[in-house]
Order: sequence, then structure tokens, then C-alpha cells
Amino acid sequence: MGERVFITGVGMITAIGDDVQQNLEHLLTARSGLGVTDYVDTIHRNILPVAEVKHSDVELAAMAGLPDNKGYSRTTLLGLVAIQEALRNAGIADPQEVPTGLVNATTVGGMVETERHYFTLTDPAREGEMMPVADLLDCGDCSQRIADTVHIDEFVTTISTACSSSANALMLGARMIKQGLLSRAVCGGTEALTRFTINGFNSLKNTDRQPCRPFDQQRNGLNLGEGAAYLVLESESLVQQRGATVLAELTGYANTNEAFHATSPSPEGDGALAAMGEAIEMGGLTPQDVQYINVHGTATLTNDASEGKALQRLFGKAVPPFSSTKPFTGHTLAAAGAVEAIFAVLAIREQVIFPNLNFSEKMEELDIIPQTTLRHAPIQHVLSNSFGFGGNNASLVISKF
Repeated sequence: MGERVFITGVGMITAIGDDVQQNLEHLLTARSGLGVTDYVDTIHRNILPVAEVKHSDVELAAMAGLPDNKGYSRTTLLGLVAIQEALRNAGIADPQEVPTGLVNATTVGGMVETERHYFTLTDPAREGEMMPVADLLDCGDCSQRIADTVHIDEFVTTISTACSSSANALMLGARMIKQGLLSRAVCGGTEALTRFTINGFNSLKNTDRQPCRPFDQQRNGLNLGEGAAYLVLESESLVQQRGATVLAELTGYANTNEAFHATSPSPEGDGALAAMGEAIEMGGLTPQDVQYINVHGTATLTNDASEGKALQRLFGKAVPPFSSTKPFTGHTLAAAGAVEAIFAVLAIREQVIFPNLNFSEKMEELDIIPQTTLRHAPIQHVLSNSFGFGGNNASLVISKF
């Protein structure tokens, strides 16, 4: 079994807030972060809603305590703002005091820098001049710069499994703690909006020109978002040693790789079903012990049908209240799992179920509907789902302590 894994700190920045408290206030008052982009030069600016963090790179650098934004991609800057809050929240002034690792997730890395400097990067005459910029493009560079800035040096790695990335980051960190390889792991993800992702999802016909409508019969696709979120995971012995405040416990987690299709889940939700069931079992629980599910809920035709069928197969006629919070934050891709893990912690702390915005009509293929209004309820265990391209499915169980 190994050590129990506790969550002792959380930090985030999304379109609905620069920190955890601002995010919570928007969730409690049903205020969405969807709108028009100010910082991405895209032909889709006035066509596709996105959930953008309304700060320039210069402003983000200042928020992260940096003299300027030179040498940092937007993805890295978002990550720094969030991880610094997580460390402060955990009461950690020096991460090097105990063996601490960073498990960081991103899918685009410094792609925004590629877009800004593409023609210069491809000019042979300026190759040497642009090498510092080229270094920013790599996903691993993003992780390393975050680690260097906050002084984490025991272990640094990058997870990139599309939309399940930061949920998998939390899993890896927890496993390393349980196996005694680390005493503490800071896990999460960061993602910036780019033309690459906007164009890519639009080419798949997976984007909605209206605010997304998870689990609605008229749903027509997702809205992309950006942001970053990190959770500080610590072993039970370290928590006791330093008298840390525990926010919640990561009691269960599981990952499945169904490989049904490059961009679509299995129609009956086979991979999602297995991930959820295994995560619940790992936590020593039964499906009846779960009080709330933060579903993946992208509002695409395939995801919501597949995930909904998996819920019905696992829980039968007793599906717990569930909602997608992506109408608030947009789909933040690699950051989504960590963003929603923090929302799970907040749901437990506040004893509330967050609403699934924009729902109006039940899906024909399902017998269930999401929670559409804020609801106060006793919550002991939350299931959080993150399902990525290629059939990479991750589920987490976060529990009250």
C-alpha cells in the first residue's frame, strides 16, 4: 500500500480567476470565463469563444515576481503564477528542505513562441540568433524553467497525454510518494491558448461557436481555454513531521489506454468505465460511496455520449450528481485534470456541487442529466475524470480528511 498521499497546497490561474479564491467565487456565482481572445492573433477571434487569462505576458511575469518575461513562454508564466500560489498555500518556503519533485503537464509547451517567431526561426541566416527562442518551444523546457525558478531539483519530468495529462501527473507523483521515491511532489499542468490548438480543434469540427453545453442534446463542441493548476502532494509521514494542514486526500487513481481511435472514445465508454472503476476500487470504495463527479464533459458529441454511458454502466440507476466545469474555464487541455482536481478539493471544503452551465435539454441516448444549479450537499468523496485523445483515460478519487 505504501504511504497515504495528502493534498496540502493548491494554486491556480484560469479565465475565471488569478488564484484559487477567485476561481471559487466564480464557481459559486455561476460566472463563466468564456469570451473573445485579446492575445491570440487568430482569424477565429470573433467566431469561437475561448476562456482566456486576461493578462499580458509582461503582467504574468510581474505576478510571478520576474523582472520581465524574456526567456519565458506564456505557458511557463502561467505555470509559475499557479505553482507559487500552491507552494505558499502549503506553507513551503524552501522546496529543497525535503526531497521534492515536479511532475508537470503540458501539450503545447512554448508553441505560442513558435507562432510568434516562425518566419525568423526558419531563416537560416538568423539560426544562431534565434536559438534562445527555440529552446522555449519544448514542453520539457517549460517544466525545467518552472522547477528552476521555484527551486525544485530532486526530480523533474513532463507528462503529455493530451487532455488527461495533469491527472496523470498527479498519479505519477502519488505513486512516487507511495513507493518512497519522494516525500513531496508538486503536480499539475499549464497550457496557453495558441492558433495551433484553436485551428486544430476547429479542423476536427469539435468547437462550438456558442458557449459549450456539456451533456445537452444540442451540444456542438468544446470551447478552448488556458490556465495552470498545481497541487502539492505529501506523504503522511512528512505531513506529520512538519504539522502541515491537509486539504484533502488522494485516495484513488487509475489510467486506462483503450486505443479505440486517435481522437474519439469508444462509443460505450469502455475505457472510461475501467478508469473510474479501478480508481474507486483503489480507494477502497464502492460506487455508492461517491457523492459528486466532476466529469470530463467537453460538450463534444462523442465524449458526452461515451462518458454518460460509462457513468450509467458503473453506477446503474444511482448515478451521483455530476457536472462539467468546462463552461467556466474552457477546456484547458493538459491543465484540465489539475484544474478540476482543485475544484474537487473546493467541492469537499465548501460541501457544494458546482453547476453544469448552459444545459437545457436531456440527451436522447442517456437517462441522466447533470446538476444545473449550485447545490449544497454532504460530500466525502469526489470522482474527477480526464479523458484524452488516443483513449488515454484518467480518473482520480479525492476524499475529505
